Amino acid sequence: MKSKIEINVTLDDNKVPETIEWQSSDQAEQGFKEVKAMFVALFDKETLDTYKIDLWTKELQVMEMDRFVFQGLRSLADTYMKATNNAEMANDMRRFVQYFGEKTGIIPPSEQQ
Repeated sequence: MKSKIEINVTLDDNKVPETIEWQSSDQAEQGFKEVKAMFVALFDKETLDTYKIDLWTKELQVMEMDRFVFQGLRSLADTYMKATNNAEMANDMRRFVQYFGEKTGIIPPSEQQ
């Protein structure tokens, strides 16, 4: 089985993203869905280098970027735990995510995840 992921980015005259949309061949709702930001990271099999694409549209506000990064970091900590079973490092990552969330106002200082 194969799944196809497509990403379309519309740029302005200065090559700044105006719109970002994506679709996957196996998503429930077919058709492109518009988003304000994206992170894509790919790990090269041979060179062991990471290639990444970080894009956001002009309309993305700082508070939205804070939330996007917070959720991305939280997800990355969970992914790291699933892939490595290294609870100590995953928990260290989660502590930073908590700190980031508190400092950016995404979560109240006393809230636990």
